[in-house]
Amino acid sequence: MKKREIVLDTETTGLNPLNGDRLVEIGCVEIINFLPTGVVFHRYLNPERDVPAEASRVHGLTNEFLADKPVFAGEVDAFPDFIGGDPLVIHNAPFDMGFLNAELTRHGFRTLPMSRAVDTLPMARKMFPGAPASLDALCKRFGVDLSSRDFHGALLDARLLAEVYLELCGGRQPALMGATEASAQSAAMEQEQAQRTFRQPREHLVPPDEMAAHEEWLAKIKNALWKRAG
Repeated sequence: MKKREIVLDTETTGLNPLNGDRLVEIGCVEIINFLPTGVVFHRYLNPERDVPAEASRVHGLTNEFLADKPVFAGEVDAFPDFIGGDPLVIHNAPFDMGFLNAELTRHGFRTLPMSRAVDTLPMARKMFPGAPASLDALCKRFGVDLSSRDFHGALLDARLLAEVYLELCGGRQPALMGATEASAQSAAMEQEQAQRTFRQPREHLVPPDEMAAHEEWLAKIKNALWKRAG
């Protein structure tokens, strides 16, 4: 049975939507049975307000870059269509869900219940008590490549989180292999078996002196089960 989930991340102008901060980027990665399918949803958004310098230093998005990008109202149909009714895998879910629901509310759309969120932050804290649980720290712990990450980016971080989520759920197991990989492995095993040389089983005769010694040893065993069964 296919299990579809959406790994999601956002970038914003600040930390609190109730203070007027807005979304500037949404990145979503579709995973099925914990593995990315290559299908994504990615939008840069004009926040309809200035982007503070401290926020730009985090995600690298400036007023100039976002000036010609669509506002959330223009994507408000496409986003729900992409995520459907599937679970949303998010690192520190209350933050991203708060911003998404603020935008949905602003445009008269139904909000997303927190019950839809699979929050990887408490998952990581439970698995590694007392250890750093940021996305960066988890990537380093699991050996996820961070070399292409100069800034925080919603789509890039969603892709990284998809790899981290797989590890948090137990890592890559044979049952989770993609169809192509599993097929290739099966074909290799069949080829190996076909190349093996069949050998007839050999008979091993026990010398008479060894058989007599064995019978003598068995006779010393008192109340042997096989004697009672007879």
